[in-house]
Amino acid sequence: MHIGLFIKHFFSFFVEPLGLVMTLFVIGIFFLFREKIKMAKIFVSLTLFLLTLFSYPPFANLLIEGLENHYQKYSGNEKVHYIHVLGSGHNTDPKQPLSSHLNAAATKRVLEGVLLYKKIPHVKIIFTGYEGKTKIPTAQMNANLALALGVKKEDMIINGAPEDTRDEAHFAKSIVHEEPFILVTSATHMQRALTLFHKQGLHPIPAPTHFYRSDNNSLFQSPVPSALLKSKVAMHEYIGLLWTKIRN
Repeated sequence: MHIGLFIKHFFSFFVEPLGLVMTLFVIGIFFLFREKIKMAKIFVSLTLFLLTLFSYPPFANLLIEGLENHYQKYSGNEKVHYIHVLGSGHNTDPKQPLSSHLNAAATKRVLEGVLLYKKIPHVKIIFTGYEGKTKIPTAQMNANLALALGVKKEDMIINGAPEDTRDEAHFAKSIVHEEPFILVTSATHMQRALTLFHKQGLHPIPAPTHFYRSDNNSLFQSPVPSALLKSKVAMHEYIGLLWTKIRN
């Protein structure tokens, strides 16, 4: 992993829900051992409050909707020559089947890309994404699944070098140039992705997938781990959007 990407991931951990809660809890314990009971109570109470808030389904759904409600499923009929499927996480455990090598986001992105590929004639799929902590790029793992689902090898463009969305946009520009193309990524990630692709002068047509939002709007729900995950995903994207604006 490039040092810049490592630093970005390292610091983002401490402002995302779990990292933030853990940091506040450690500070509270520090004050407790220093016998500063009032400060310890403040930080421990804040820890419990934020943990409950981020794990509360209506609040997590509110965070997610702020990202996902901008885009609906792709239902257009544009004549494009390229579909760009952005990378996500994967593993290369040989004991697992191909269907388990990609994480949930990657699997749904590939599936959406393949479904569009089968609807649109004479189109190629671009797969991007680096290797992460493995020795095989996400782009190649995504292509492996697409190949198994019926995409022709000659219809795939695979680049395992891009480490983040900004790099993926740079590569896309070298392929699609000024042409409109379909961009497939998670619904939560789409706003940031479009911002970065537009910055390159590209003309992506959004095809969001892997939605997190729920139709259950009842306020009478108890905190659950799945809501904490939603909050983490949402906060990661909000931080990413802020960082993108600062860099631009």
